[in-house]
Amino acid sequence: MLDELGLRLSRSYFDKILKNRFYLGYFLWQGVEYKGTHEPLIPSDLFNRVQDVFAGRNKPKHRKHAFTFAGLLKCAHDGCTVTAELQKNKYVYYRCSHGRGKCSLPYMREQEVSDRMGELLRDIYVPETVAHTIVDSLQSDSAHAEAERQKRVAAIEQRLAALRARMDQMYEDKLDGKVDEEFWTRKTNDWREQERKLEADLSSLRVQVPAENALTVKRIFELANKAHFLYLTRNSTDRGQLLKSVLLNCATDGVSFAPTYRKPFDLIFERAKNEDWSGREDLNLRPPGPEL
Repeated sequence: MLDELGLRLSRSYFDKILKNRFYLGYFLWQGVEYKGTHEPLIPSDLFNRVQDVFAGRNKPKHRKHAFTFAGLLKCAHDGCTVTAELQKNKYVYYRCSHGRGKCSLPYMREQEVSDRMGELLRDIYVPETVAHTIVDSLQSDSAHAEAERQKRVAAIEQRLAALRARMDQMYEDKLDGKVDEEFWTRKTNDWREQERKLEADLSSLRVQVPAENALTVKRIFELANKAHFLYLTRNSTDRGQLLKSVLLNCATDGVSFAPTYRKPFDLIFERAKNEDWSGREDLNLRPPGPEL
């Protein structure tokens, strides 16, 4: 690889750069790692992901064919993943991955699977007032989770401060001759490892991930009341995405399909199954015609 000056840089050079913890705010002195006064150039979670790639983990998986229901189905016989395969470069079949040996799950044509998966979305209804109640509950859960996250951040910051104070005191004791070099080096390396783990935990906690259930009332109402209609009007790729927004997975024995729903749709589907909500309107939905 050539740089801007036309010099050839070896792969080992980049390997050394990408593994250098200096960019995390550390430096080495006489075989001991110290926390530097310079600002880290990259976050610790990014550095760790790069190291995972070096170690051969998290390798991207490339698909030659985008299967509509990939990742959605599991075998009801043995719990294995139901995988898809393309035959004659034209027909898609789903079958057990046989992760636990031979299995009696039959091959299933994609069109049959599509029809059965679509049926899971039929006759689902939730009044808008109930949708509001569910969203309010989810927002309350989200607020509680955020409070817990902040509490954990404060606890780790407190542990880090105490650990660093201990390291500073140990360094002073070393300078005063109260501890020998061997003991100081061993304890410092141990404490540095603890510091790295706490910093990694803190870095991941400081990344505020939007709550999985942060759905608007409008979106919940639409999916709960029009999911089957939307499914019928979509192409195969969109059908898969629609199902993945509602389902975690679906177990099948080749005849029956037993879904596990995402929140809050697990609550909606359970209520729809066990309770006759009044005021249901006949949507009389049909696939839209061509625009004029």
